[in-house]
Amino acid sequence: MNEQITHMAGQVTAGKMTRREFMGKAAALGVSAAMASTMFADAARAAGPVKGGTFKMGVQGGESTNTQDPALWSSDVPIAGGQQWGETLVEVNGKGELEGLVAESWEGSADAKTWRFKVRQGIEFSNGKTVTPEDIMRTMERHTNEDSQSGALGIVQGIESMRVDGDTFEVTMEIGNADLPYLLADYHLKIQPDGGFDDPNSAVGTGPYVLESDEPGVRMQFVRNPNYWGGDAFAHYDSVEVITLNDATARTAALQSGQVDIINRVEPKIAQLLDRAPNLSVQNVSGRGHYVFIMHVDTAPFDANELRLALKYAINREEMVDKILRGYGGIGNDMPINAAYPLFDDSIPQREYDPAKAAEHYKKSGHDGSPIILRTADGAFPGAVDAAALFQQTAQAAGIPLEVKREPNDGYWSEVWNVQPFCASYWSGRPVQDQMYATAYLSTADWNDTRFKRPEFDEMLLAARSELDDAKRKEIYSKMGMMVRDEGGLILPMFNDFIDAVSNEVQGYVPDPNGAMMYWYASKFTWKA
Repeated sequence: MNEQITHMAGQVTAGKMTRREFMGKAAALGVSAAMASTMFADAARAAGPVKGGTFKMGVQGGESTNTQDPALWSSDVPIAGGQQWGETLVEVNGKGELEGLVAESWEGSADAKTWRFKVRQGIEFSNGKTVTPEDIMRTMERHTNEDSQSGALGIVQGIESMRVDGDTFEVTMEIGNADLPYLLADYHLKIQPDGGFDDPNSAVGTGPYVLESDEPGVRMQFVRNPNYWGGDAFAHYDSVEVITLNDATARTAALQSGQVDIINRVEPKIAQLLDRAPNLSVQNVSGRGHYVFIMHVDTAPFDANELRLALKYAINREEMVDKILRGYGGIGNDMPINAAYPLFDDSIPQREYDPAKAAEHYKKSGHDGSPIILRTADGAFPGAVDAAALFQQTAQAAGIPLEVKREPNDGYWSEVWNVQPFCASYWSGRPVQDQMYATAYLSTADWNDTRFKRPEFDEMLLAARSELDDAKRKEIYSKMGMMVRDEGGLILPMFNDFIDAVSNEVQGYVPDPNGAMMYWYASKFTWKA
């Protein structure tokens, strides 16, 4: 039998035997399905990338209101689609290092005020137009335009001037920013022809695939970009589909039946059971993602910090991590930063569940006792409805009248998040603290979803940007974290792992702490055996 299995593995390596054929013959030889899958995967990896086929991604987080305008992306499906057709100047890899995309090199001045990005030579948009530094400058102009409502607005503010110098785009900041290249890796900042001013929804970019059709809230279909600058080293599939599957049960069933090749947001409560299936594996990685409940601090009754503190003390973080995450994550501390970030201050005290203290703050708040409405939906994050129910129970123990209202998934990210004053949400995190704070806590940020607007906080953020001494930057970031924790509208009970499930036919998959599905680049780096 060993000789037959070895011969079959050689056939796989040579590309002469499919997975179905290998599994069938291995079963006839008495090899278990799990063992056969492992042997096939080993042989397929040895064979190297295989070109062709269709890669189908089953993704939670899509709506009928989705758009191809990168400025407006706020949920997973449009972001996943955008990673197929578009690219930023640079990207942050799974090790936290910067790599060039549209820019082939970059350098900053000694004071980190001026940064120069050299455009990769010979790179083209999918419409055949050569990418120029002017396209980059126009892209930045569009996202710094207040009318754009760009999710990147907070991180690209503070630009003093921009100019084109030959094949180089140069940007000068009002104050130095050592993290600027990391900020420009933000997924909203896809480089578009003329910056997207003519047609921000055109889906024309420099990515490995080209958008062929788009049914918002249903699916997007892509074909390989024949002129992709990365050549044959990447993007091995002929076509890619991003399929909206908001329902967790339907998403899981689609993977198990082979209708899709990979899914995101596997529910922690079924992850271990799903991992036992012979035709797939569950992959998880910890990072900077976090599941949250957000309050608008400028809207009653959440404009009273005593009430906000009451709710923060009324949530049992350990119970929520145990029952909702099932070990796939860790405890949060009402600030969006954890040990995955550089310059994290681990001496900040951990907030604990304290119903007596919660009751004390609630009494001081002067709240009239009417129901406090918390809006949630299955699509807010895996287990969001159950998490809200747990929150309701622990709040009741403190005498706080929390009422949970379940909202439909469709429209949640346009009608509830960043609209309603108290709701469940999630953030995938950002590579550096400056970007996380600038995106969601800077007073002028369009995505300031807690309406936290403090001049002192803004001043510290700017001071940290220009501070090149890491010890001093860490001290500033620590003060900022404490301010958000004690005065902001963020209730952050847990940092989540990214949990994907992947068909065993897919090779080359490596979990990425930046986000799900290799930060949505699975179609670029994997192939099917």
